[in-house]
Amino acid sequence: MSRKKLSEFRAKSLLYDSLGQAYEGWQLDGHGKDWRAVVEGLDGDKRYVVKVDQAEKGRFKKGLVKLNRDKKAVMKDAKELFAAGYRYLLVEIYREHDAADEWYLSIERLRNGKQLSFSKLGGVDVEDHAKDMIVETYNGRQASKIAVPAKSLKALITAFDDNYFGFLEINPLIVKGNQLTLLDAAAEADSEATFFETGWNEADLRQPKSRELTPEELAVQELADKSQASFSLEVINPNGSIFLLLSGGGASVVVADEVFNLGFGEQLANYGEYSGNPNFEETRLYTEQIASLLLKSQAPHKVLIIGGGVANFTDVRTTFKGVIAALQVHEDQLIRQSVKVFVRRGGPHEKEGLAAMKHYLEQVGMAGYIAGPELLLSDIVGLAAKDGGFK
Repeated sequence: MSRKKLSEFRAKSLLYDSLGQAYEGWQLDGHGKDWRAVVEGLDGDKRYVVKVDQAEKGRFKKGLVKLNRDKKAVMKDAKELFAAGYRYLLVEIYREHDAADEWYLSIERLRNGKQLSFSKLGGVDVEDHAKDMIVETYNGRQASKIAVPAKSLKALITAFDDNYFGFLEINPLIVKGNQLTLLDAAAEADSEATFFETGWNEADLRQPKSRELTPEELAVQELADKSQASFSLEVINPNGSIFLLLSGGGASVVVADEVFNLGFGEQLANYGEYSGNPNFEETRLYTEQIASLLLKSQAPHKVLIIGGGVANFTDVRTTFKGVIAALQVHEDQLIRQSVKVFVRRGGPHEKEGLAAMKHYLEQVGMAGYIAGPELLLSDIVGLAAKDGGFK
């Protein structure tokens, strides 16, 4: 069986139909002529979610999911995402909920049957709660430890089987009584079933937007492969104005989200993070790649945001020494391009690390703003945008 990813729109349409619930979702095809009419036909009194529906992993962290949007913002988001090279988008009704109500459920077809994985600690941080995951093999009867109502679980498994799914992940899943809300769903189907399947067809299968990796992305991949620490880098706009050097996945989400919330999404150059207490040399090498991308950008104004939450064990002093060493290599070019650096960080040895960073940036004239945990992480974006002259 060759598993291929099904569009979220199609997967949810099939799942909600099996549950006997109405699905309020619309697919937008950037290559089609009617997507504007779909958006214009939305109810102006309702709020929406806009997502890239193209088998992209980590959409929320990449800024490819827009929450609580009005009709006008949906049109703006669609234009921006289509301009970024994505073809398929999904628009849904925005559902207010508590993060504490986010559950996780997956179904996978294995040799010995269907494996169910379930947790009441779902959402974007579900991997941090792996020890709380309940795993059972489904044998046709209600799974003893899966809290999803028996009738609803059976309906999901029926849709799973009837549509030749090999894998289904719903995260987050909201359960209120017998009503299920599938906030996010990823499904893989048997591509060999297209010749007799009626619920979906070849046009519903998705591939991620592909492009060649930049030398900087390849260097970070190589660094990540060799290190016990974690490193990631994705170029979003090579000629962007706002460059991110962030520590921690949570910080990455907060900062990237704020860039989009303030209306500067088109100017976001990169996404990624370092974490896991990297040493001086690893941080220096990672920062070198960010600096390389920044200097290549043709944007007239550029800022570098060095951010992170309050670390538990990543040594701020050591990592900042690595950052400073990398900036020194490109110091002359950075000064010539009038790059400003905005810093917000906390954690072990934060005072020494922030003091060293402040001294260096002020000495060479690149300082924009340097702060510790007294400043909200998201606020550093607004300061950078204002001082950077972005409109």
